[in-house]
Amino acid sequence: MKKFIVIGNPIEHSLSPKIHNYWIKTNNIDAIYDKRKLEISELENLIKEVRQKQIDGINVTVPFKNSIIPFLDKLSNEADKTQSVNTVYLKDEMVIGHNTDIEGFELAIKHINYDVNRKKVLLLGAGGVSPSIIFALNNMNARKIIISNRTLSKAENLKKTFRKVEIVKWGSIPDFDMIINATSLGLQNEDNLGLDYSKIGSNKLFYDVIYNPSETNFLKSAKKISCKTENGLKMFIYQAQASFKIWNSLEPKIDNKVMELLD
Repeated sequence: MKKFIVIGNPIEHSLSPKIHNYWIKTNNIDAIYDKRKLEISELENLIKEVRQKQIDGINVTVPFKNSIIPFLDKLSNEADKTQSVNTVYLKDEMVIGHNTDIEGFELAIKHINYDVNRKKVLLLGAGGVSPSIIFALNNMNARKIIISNRTLSKAENLKKTFRKVEIVKWGSIPDFDMIINATSLGLQNEDNLGLDYSKIGSNKLFYDVIYNPSETNFLKSAKKISCKTENGLKMFIYQAQASFKIWNSLEPKIDNKVMELLD
């Protein structure tokens, strides 16, 4: 039996086991997918499990997308350019790190028919999935990408990789067409980003990478000022589909049952 897991800390909110086990069952694959809460000190031993073929694939979520890299043998082009890994697997006796978040985000934005071309984008957060989103926004020809992060040094570190991005202080609200919450603020009901929504005009797109809960305070506030909103569910599904395809050499279907399962 194949074994797949998603790792993170926290990990309770992850719906990855639901979607992957559904696809495993519908495609008659002898496998199981579970979640595991880890400390950073446990990453090296985890990768040893992959080398020893005790684990066939890993999805990586916050806060390990970057810190897992030193224990891998090889990175895909996407993972190397973003220094962010969300999918791990063994190929030719080498443990490989790949990034399906880029593909997931691009497909999610296309799904809602939003054209990023020549748009100004404000990205909140500089860790986790942020490099993947910047990479995807560049692919989609965003005119300007502005980063705001609570810890300024993390934003400045990201600028070393993506030199054209601009940085503003946390809480600043520059002119933008699209705003993305790529922080973990919103996983808890009481979480608040501390934005002054009165300074933001209507008809913007508010995108939250968080998908559970389905509507964060960030998105609720956006609706009150007549802005369009989208959560990270489609991105989550598309990145999961890409990971599943890598591990099992088949592309699972995204149908109504998948959507109902995660609702």
